Amino acid sequence: MRAYERFLNYAAIRTPSDENSDTYPSTKCQFNLAYVLAGEMKELGVQDVEVSEYCYVYGKIPATPGYENKTKIGFIAHMDTVSDFCDHDITPVLHENYDGKDLPLGTSGRTLSVKNFPHLPSLTGRTLITTDGTTVLGADDKAGIAEILTMVERLNAENIPHGPLRIAFTPDEEIGTGTANFDLEKFDAEYAYTLDGGPEGEVEYETFNACGATFEIEGFNVHPGSSKNTMINACLVGFEINSMLPGCETPRGTEGYEGFYHLTDMSGDVAHATLHYILRDHDSHSLEARKNTLRLIEKNLNEKWGAGTVTLTIKDQYRNMKEIIVDHMHLIENARLAWQTAGVTPINSVVRGGTDGCQLSFMGLPCPNLGTGGYAYHGPFEHITAEAMDKSTDMVVELVKIYAK
Repeated sequence: MRAYERFLNYAAIRTPSDENSDTYPSTKCQFNLAYVLAGEMKELGVQDVEVSEYCYVYGKIPATPGYENKTKIGFIAHMDTVSDFCDHDITPVLHENYDGKDLPLGTSGRTLSVKNFPHLPSLTGRTLITTDGTTVLGADDKAGIAEILTMVERLNAENIPHGPLRIAFTPDEEIGTGTANFDLEKFDAEYAYTLDGGPEGEVEYETFNACGATFEIEGFNVHPGSSKNTMINACLVGFEINSMLPGCETPRGTEGYEGFYHLTDMSGDVAHATLHYILRDHDSHSLEARKNTLRLIEKNLNEKWGAGTVTLTIKDQYRNMKEIIVDHMHLIENARLAWQTAGVTPINSVVRGGTDGCQLSFMGLPCPNLGTGGYAYHGPFEHITAEAMDKSTDMVVELVKIYAK
């Protein structure tokens, strides 16, 4: 079975996580995919397969006789998708021999356009997989799951010798809690890779440092006809907060190693308002400077409007895995070699985000990230090609061979 065929089965199982939930996993629907994967793993001969109470799927592949002392390598992907555009059934659409041009997405009124996605002509002649324009596709990260399990099938079918291998599929990666209950002892690997990246060829070990920030604003609401020098409009104070941030340091205005402030949502009225931000920067000192900017805004506005008007809460989310991976660069060198052997030029990509590997690396499991072949994640324009998934599968097989030498 090719990886894309597995992926089509997984994509149809909706697994949105929920950042407002206080349960683990955040949504029960993730178990639906977990049990499907556990059954498939058993059919492939994976041993010690288990779905934990927190919806982690674990499995082990014993080493080929004579290879027991080789490095224990793990492969990880996540089962959840974002909740955006995931409120009804997902219907992947295959476009065989894609012509590389603008492509209407069903009857949604949306078009996958070359203007917005300049890489599309490079996919000419491939089998392109898209949505119908009304949902996410789920290639982030069900493509990674499909490639890992297709790798297992290849190892069996081709009698490829290998060292001890470990597999895990995680919930809730999209809401930042994908490793909250990950059992490192049960997983039992020395190193691991997440398959949770973008285009084929990607090798990623530099991620953002990340935190979330919330401003709570207490206004003072009186009748607008008699509010001279009395009313404090919480919504207007919220506008003031945002106006004090650098206008160009947003996701739209930054790239590469440039960090940003991102207002994700806001709500409120005259009496009370809330603003939620995420802060990102590859340099930890720069992220701390961004936090201090928010603290200064809180201080100045409380001096202006009165103590207690503005309350800032900052919560750290993840750190740049580079701090850990630089001491284990064989992971990166071998991944690049695996891509090359699979016939793909490796791409040294800087992650403008994070993965489960960030947390796992700081938990003691160095874990860089590899591309799965997808594009435009987290929305209705998400797409991937069957051929890219084949190449990513080839790369993982080659990586297993490298660590068996």
